[in-house]
Amino acid sequence: MKTLRNTCILVFAICFAGYIAMAQKFYRVHQDNVRPSMMLEYEKVAKEFNEACKMHNVQTQWLTTTMDGFKYLYVSPLENFAQMDERPFADMAKAMGDDFGKLFDRFDKCYDSHGDYIIVLDEELTYMPEGISQTQEGQDYRNYYFIHYTPENSKNLKEAMKGVKDMFASKGSKNYYRIYRTAFGAMDNYYLVAMSSKDDIDSAQKSKANQELLGPERFEVFNQVLNNASKMYEVTGEIRRDLSYAPK
Repeated sequence: MKTLRNTCILVFAICFAGYIAMAQKFYRVHQDNVRPSMMLEYEKVAKEFNEACKMHNVQTQWLTTTMDGFKYLYVSPLENFAQMDERPFADMAKAMGDDFGKLFDRFDKCYDSHGDYIIVLDEELTYMPEGISQTQEGQDYRNYYFIHYTPENSKNLKEAMKGVKDMFASKGSKNYYRIYRTAFGAMDNYYLVAMSSKDDIDSAQKSKANQELLGPERFEVFNQVLNNASKMYEVTGEIRRDLSYAPK
């Protein structure tokens, strides 16, 4: 079993290094599935943790986003495989002593499950002709579209999503989006489409204007995506700058 485990780790490392070599942008995501009844307490602890990180100038960073269903995601850029072995909170934990552990004890009471996985920004499929950015000033509202697929449909789905991007580009659509896909740590394969707006009203207005711009042609193009997806659903969310962190 130990030999098998070491082999799996080696394969993971080689594959990850290969992905990195292709100059793709990877992100480590920590997701907390918070109990609805504990949301206020969870946010209180999260803000205390952020303040402690500022006080100790922890040398890491994350962008926090929330999704429907009381999901909190902490997204950090990942430059290489070795970065996963770093312990950015070690000095902070030593300085805080027992108080550090108590913070996480309070976190643990707020959710039934949490975990980590890695996603990659797919620049080839992303449609942001003016430059790709995770955040846009004044547009912290998010529409997220999860498009799941099976291995046998991966190539066809990718081509279908290229078709969507080509259609948006040919029509000069202003409804920009970023596409992420699962890399490691998730059993299901899926694309995550992220669209930014000011709020839900702005999102609805953008969607309606985009539908009119694309015209009836959009049905055939979008249908190619649907035909190759095993599951698809939408959730909304927002960027939480008050729970995000970057060192000084």
